[in-house]
Amino acid sequence: MKSRFIVLMVLVFVAALFTGCATTGDLEKLQAQVKEASMKADQATMKADQASRDAAAAKAGVQDCSRQAAQANEAAAKAEQAAAKAEAAAKVAEDNAKKSEAIFMKSMKK
Repeated sequence: MKSRFIVLMVLVFVAALFTGCATTGDLEKLQAQVKEASMKADQATMKADQASRDAAAAKAGVQDCSRQAAQANEAAAKAEQAAAKAEAAAKVAEDNAKKSEAIFMKSMKK
């Protein structure tokens, strides 16, 4: 009885050993999953690289726009200064014209 029990236990142990081992199909499935995960990781890396390049281009564009805005602000300030000078010159010219007219009117009265 003990020998039958031992033989039966050995058979159960061997059967358990074989069911626990991976088959070729299991290994192929695992390799396919690993390959798929690797491809997804590569795609994610490529997308991240592209996003990084796009971000660098956008940053360069923002810097260029910032530079142009600064130049536009400088030009606007110069234009305001020129307008102020022109107004002052126009006022001086108007005053001179009034003085000249006054002198002309005095000379006409005589």
